[in-house]
Amino acid sequence: EVQLVESGGGLVQPGGSLRLSCAASGFTFSSRGMSWTRQAPGKGLEWVSGINYDGSAYYADSVKGRFTISRDNAKNTVYLQMNSLKPEDTAVYYCAIGSRAIYRGGHGTQVTVSS
Repeated sequence: EVQLVESGGGLVQPGGSLRLSCAASGFTFSSRGMSWTRQAPGKGLEWVSGINYDGSAYYADSVKGRFTISRDNAKNTVYLQMNSLKPEDTAVYYCAIGSRAIYRGGHGTQVTVSS
Protein backbone atom coordinates (compact mmCIF):
# COMPACT_ATOMS: atom_id res chain seq x y z
CA GLU A 1 0.00 0.00 0.00
CA VAL A 2 1.36 3.39 -1.01
CA GLN A 3 1.68 5.80 1.91
CA LEU A 4 2.86 9.39 1.99
CA VAL A 5 3.10 11.11 5.37
CA GLU A 6 3.83 14.82 5.45
CA SER A 7 5.19 16.60 8.52
CA GLY A 8 7.06 19.72 9.60
CA GLY A 9 4.45 22.40 9.18
CA GLY A 10 3.65 25.06 11.73
CA LEU A 11 3.21 28.75 12.44
CA VAL A 12 6.07 31.00 11.40
CA GLN A 13 6.56 34.74 11.05
CA PRO A 14 7.09 36.33 7.65
CA GLY A 15 10.72 35.91 6.64
CA GLY A 16 11.05 32.72 8.64
CA SER A 17 11.90 29.19 7.58
CA LEU A 18 10.44 25.71 7.83
CA ARG A 19 11.49 22.31 6.55
CA LEU A 20 8.79 19.91 5.47
CA SER A 21 9.30 16.16 5.24
CA CYS A 22 7.39 13.47 3.39
CA ALA A 23 8.00 9.87 4.37
CA ALA A 24 7.11 7.45 1.60
CA SER A 25 6.44 3.72 1.61
CA GLY A 26 4.81 1.05 -0.50
CA PHE A 27 6.62 1.75 -3.78
CA THR A 28 10.17 1.98 -5.15
CA PHE A 29 10.91 5.49 -3.96
CA SER A 30 14.37 5.79 -5.52
CA SER A 31 13.02 5.32 -9.05
CA ARG A 32 10.19 7.84 -8.86
CA GLY A 33 9.95 11.59 -9.06
CA MET A 34 8.23 13.37 -6.20
CA SER A 35 6.39 16.67 -5.87
CA TRP A 36 5.12 19.11 -3.33
CA THR A 37 1.77 20.77 -3.93
CA ARG A 38 -0.20 23.15 -1.75
CA GLN A 39 -3.72 24.39 -1.24
CA ALA A 40 -4.33 27.82 0.21
CA PRO A 41 -7.64 28.63 1.91
CA GLY A 42 -10.38 28.98 -0.69
CA LYS A 43 -8.07 28.14 -3.59
CA GLY A 44 -7.27 25.12 -5.73
CA LEU A 45 -4.22 22.89 -5.65
CA GLU A 46 -0.99 24.51 -6.79
CA TRP A 47 2.14 22.62 -7.82
CA VAL A 48 5.10 23.99 -5.85
CA SER A 49 8.15 21.90 -6.65
CA GLY A 50 9.25 18.55 -8.03
CA ILE A 51 12.35 16.40 -8.03
CA ASN A 52 13.22 13.62 -10.43
CA TYR A 53 14.70 10.27 -9.38
CA ASP A 54 18.11 11.63 -10.42
CA GLY A 55 17.81 14.71 -8.20
CA SER A 56 17.02 17.30 -10.87
CA ALA A 57 14.64 19.83 -9.37
CA TYR A 58 11.90 22.13 -10.59
CA TYR A 59 10.11 25.04 -8.97
CA ALA A 60 7.05 27.18 -9.47
CA ASP A 61 7.94 30.80 -10.18
CA SER A 62 6.24 31.83 -6.95
CA VAL A 63 8.79 29.93 -4.82
CA LYS A 64 11.91 29.93 -6.99
CA GLY A 65 14.93 31.15 -5.04
CA ARG A 66 13.19 30.66 -1.68
CA PHE A 67 12.33 26.94 -1.56
CA THR A 68 14.63 23.97 -2.06
CA ILE A 69 13.46 20.42 -2.67
CA SER A 70 15.69 17.46 -1.88
CA ARG A 71 15.46 13.74 -1.32
CA ASP A 72 17.12 11.02 0.72
CA ASN A 73 16.62 7.69 -1.01
CA ALA A 74 18.09 5.80 1.94
CA LYS A 75 15.28 7.17 4.11
CA ASN A 76 12.56 7.18 1.44
CA THR A 77 11.96 10.82 2.28
CA VAL A 78 11.55 14.01 0.28
CA TYR A 79 12.06 17.41 1.87
CA LEU A 80 11.05 20.97 1.16
CA GLN A 81 13.21 23.65 2.75
CA MET A 82 11.22 26.88 2.78
CA ASN A 83 13.02 30.15 3.46
CA SER A 84 11.91 33.79 3.33
CA LEU A 85 8.35 32.70 3.90
CA LYS A 86 5.53 35.06 2.96
CA PRO A 87 1.91 35.22 4.14
CA GLU A 88 0.86 34.01 0.68
CA ASP A 89 2.72 30.75 1.34
CA THR A 90 0.07 29.89 3.93
CA ALA A 91 -1.47 26.60 2.81
CA VAL A 92 -1.75 22.91 3.46
CA TYR A 93 1.24 21.25 1.82
CA TYR A 94 1.02 17.77 0.31
CA CYS A 95 3.55 15.51 -1.32
CA ALA A 96 2.77 13.35 -4.33
CA ILE A 97 4.41 10.77 -6.58
CA GLY A 98 5.71 12.26 -9.81
CA SER A 99 7.82 15.35 -10.44
CA ARG A 100 4.89 17.35 -11.84
CA ALA A 101 2.09 15.73 -9.87
CA ILE A 102 -0.80 17.80 -8.58
CA TYR A 103 -2.81 15.85 -6.06
CA ARG A 104 -3.08 15.29 -2.32
CA GLY A 105 -0.78 12.36 -1.68
CA GLY A 106 -1.27 12.29 2.09
CA HIS A 107 -3.11 14.18 4.80
CA GLY A 108 -0.88 17.21 4.37
CA THR A 109 0.83 19.54 6.80
CA GLN A 110 -0.39 23.04 7.59
CA VAL A 111 1.94 25.98 7.07
CA THR A 112 0.80 29.33 8.42
CA VAL A 113 2.87 32.46 7.83
CA SER A 114 1.67 35.27 10.01
CA SER A 115 2.95 37.89 12.40
